[in-house]
Amino acid sequence: MRAIGTHLILAVALVALAVPAVAHAQKAAPAKTIRVAVYDHSNGDSGGWKNLKKILVPETGFETTMVTPQDIRDGVLKDYDVLIMPGGSGSKQSKMLEEKGRENVKNYVKSGGSYVGICAGSYLASSHYSWSLGILNAKVWDRSHWNRGTGNVELEFSSSGSEVLKAEKDEMECYYGQGPLLVPDNNPDLPGYEVLATYGTEIAKKGAPEGAMVGTHAIVRTKYGEGRVICFSPHPEKDGGPNALMIEGVRWAGSAPKK
Repeated sequence: MRAIGTHLILAVALVALAVPAVAHAQKAAPAKTIRVAVYDHSNGDSGGWKNLKKILVPETGFETTMVTPQDIRDGVLKDYDVLIMPGGSGSKQSKMLEEKGRENVKNYVKSGGSYVGICAGSYLASSHYSWSLGILNAKVWDRSHWNRGTGNVELEFSSSGSEVLKAEKDEMECYYGQGPLLVPDNNPDLPGYEVLATYGTEIAKKGAPEGAMVGTHAIVRTKYGEGRVICFSPHPEKDGGPNALMIEGVRWAGSAPKK
């Protein structure tokens, strides 16, 4: 935490106080097939769709379908338990969804659907950019060096992160692909979030300063209205994973009790 300052340490403490309902989430309901919609605007050519459809399978408790921006504008999300916005470009995702699609996503989560963001999908979920959805009370640390490079990093799990994601160790290696370095925002209309994992090591290429990434938040969860939100800055869905982190994160999201 030294790298990002005392004000962030205080902010994290406030976050922990702000989300008791999430920190003590109800235990998952009995096993059921979770219906997952994976966003894609590339006709199925994206790495996100290809990786997710390999791990979110009936054998692990999921039924996974690709959905397009037009599908979302047409109201398809009502048929799914979880929407995954994968890697790519958050601003491009926002642009492709258009205003109607963005509103449909927000209303879906607000009314009890669940949102999983991965890398670009976490930028999209945040409250940082003019094009963001604003369903996660987070901003992007060191925004000017968002393209800091790629490579493997160490994730350090909180106690709740280890429990929710069933992490086998307190620290695990995972691929990082220029995802957001998340820190708390102060949007008064949104609840705080709970930290599941922080970055223990960093990528500091392309002029990015050393020390900025360590201690920032890599995996977080919160609620938006009646729905659940979990965001991954890194890429545990990729080959080499650890895929179990993604599987359990989506399982947590899709196990929200329905009213």
